[in-house]
Amino acid sequence: MTDILAYLAGALLIVGAFFSLAAAIGILRLPDLYTRMHAASKAGTLGSGLAFVAIAVFALDGSVALRALAGFVFFLLTAPISAHLLAKAAYAAGYRPTEMMKVNDLEKDK
Repeated sequence: MTDILAYLAGALLIVGAFFSLAAAIGILRLPDLYTRMHAASKAGTLGSGLAFVAIAVFALDGSVALRALAGFVFFLLTAPISAHLLAKAAYAAGYRPTEMMKVNDLEKDK
């Protein structure tokens, strides 16, 4: 049974690392602040969340698993909200999106 949990934790870590790598590549390759922030908040949250779940699966201790799942829930709730607020603050500070953006809902708030 412990071998199955070890393989499951390893698979979760590999998938989480893939999403974290996708977030890092998105930060490097995407054209403006808003798309970079989107990549970091979505893929980064999923990648680190899967790592938290892998810790919870591998720990075989209820207190460690509970803390790992609490960290995952906290990160899941705070990362997208903070990215949204940072994007609104950046727009208010004058950072405009690229010309590739088709719909700009914040433009009518001016």
